[in-house]
Amino acid sequence: MPTSDRTAQLRKGVLELAILAVLDRDECYSIEIIDRLGEHPALTATPGTVYPLLARLDKAEKVATRWVEAPGGPPRKYYRLTDEGRAALAEGSEAWTALSGAMHDILRPEGAK
Repeated sequence: MPTSDRTAQLRKGVLELAILAVLDRDECYSIEIIDRLGEHPALTATPGTVYPLLARLDKAEKVATRWVEAPGGPPRKYYRLTDEGRAALAEGSEAWTALSGAMHDILRPEGAK
């Protein structure tokens, strides 16, 4: 999905929340996270975008990691939410709902219901 500079800027603000939501469902390694984001074209992200976000989430203790041996390849680093990550997801989800609802209302053409 081609993106404009404006779309790219908007996406940067929501990718962290999207990653937390992905990890709320399952423990994943980085490529799985990228693939799951890619199931939603507006959230498609490259490793160069996702890896720094995962490092930041790890440093902030919102995710925990563990290494798992992979059959036929190098070990994989798996990510899972911590209690802090679940709290950040809940807070971010609430903020997103309020913000997206307000934007939907304000962008609606005048007179539309």
